[in-house]
Amino acid sequence: MEDIISTENKSPDTIDISAINEKIKKESAFIDLISMEVNKAIIGQKYMIERLLIGLLAQGHILLEGVPGLAKTLAINSLSKAINGSFSRVQFTPDLLPADVVGTMIYNMQKNEFDTKQGPIFANFVLADEINRAPAKVQSALLEAMQEKQVTLGNETHYLPKPFLVLATQNPIEQEGTYTLPEAQTDRFMLKVVIDYPKQEEEKLILKQNLAKDTIEIKPVVSIEQIMQARNAVQEVYMDEKIEQYIIDLIFATRNPETYKLDKIKPYIEFGASPRGTISLGIAAKAYAFIQRRGYVIPEDVRAIAIDVLRHRIGLTYEAEAENVKVEEIITTIINAVDVP
Repeated sequence: MEDIISTENKSPDTIDISAINEKIKKESAFIDLISMEVNKAIIGQKYMIERLLIGLLAQGHILLEGVPGLAKTLAINSLSKAINGSFSRVQFTPDLLPADVVGTMIYNMQKNEFDTKQGPIFANFVLADEINRAPAKVQSALLEAMQEKQVTLGNETHYLPKPFLVLATQNPIEQEGTYTLPEAQTDRFMLKVVIDYPKQEEEKLILKQNLAKDTIEIKPVVSIEQIMQARNAVQEVYMDEKIEQYIIDLIFATRNPETYKLDKIKPYIEFGASPRGTISLGIAAKAYAFIQRRGYVIPEDVRAIAIDVLRHRIGLTYEAEAENVKVEEIITTIINAVDVP
């Protein structure tokens, strides 16, 4: 297959956008195959599946928030089967230990040495179910592995498989027995996606499908090699300097809203998005453009993904909580106020 055209260190005048566009159209052809296969098991939840694909292509982990029973586990399990990847699930509980996630060293009496027992984190797709029900030490063990893409057991360093995607689900913090994730840890998730109940028509189809005798089998339609190739192609999606500046303006508006004539929301913001948020917004916008079969990013790509990238990166003040101001409202206000290139 032809090499992807490199856009690094080139001015816009020397970049052949049409050639990149054609290349991306070919590279992204498998998106429909994955969506069709996953939709055999998942009815509705198009938004969640699209965000899963963005995380997969942009090499970013996803934090899902929603009540139990919304097919979060089924979605990531189906996605792993569709690309023939390995899947593991960790149910986070208050008595969970870090070794239960990353693994440990076990003494072998016959060999008179320690053997490595790898934990469930050694998989292409890891579902960290109800992550905010586990103590901070376990959360930190998982998030460190997510960041470093490796685990150290004893004196040995073990690299995690590629692709590696963590889908962490958390219960709404109002529920009992939950530990709030610290800001520094939630910042490591590229996207935070809030899942809602399906529509009435969708739930009727869900009922019929689950009452039927036939079992649904998800078949591999894409190889891991194709996913890795697609990840490289996402990096080649062209982003104009004006789009880059637009992303910077959105991020800085979360830190200094008064600079963008947003004095009314300043009392509600305790802290804004970090530079990691800037990077995530740029890469996620490229992945979104890739899914839309485009070789270049437009402002609508940034706007479409901004809430999911930023909602867990903006801290609200007590005044915002007292007035019941939601972080999504603040992000929407910023998106509407910042000039679009």
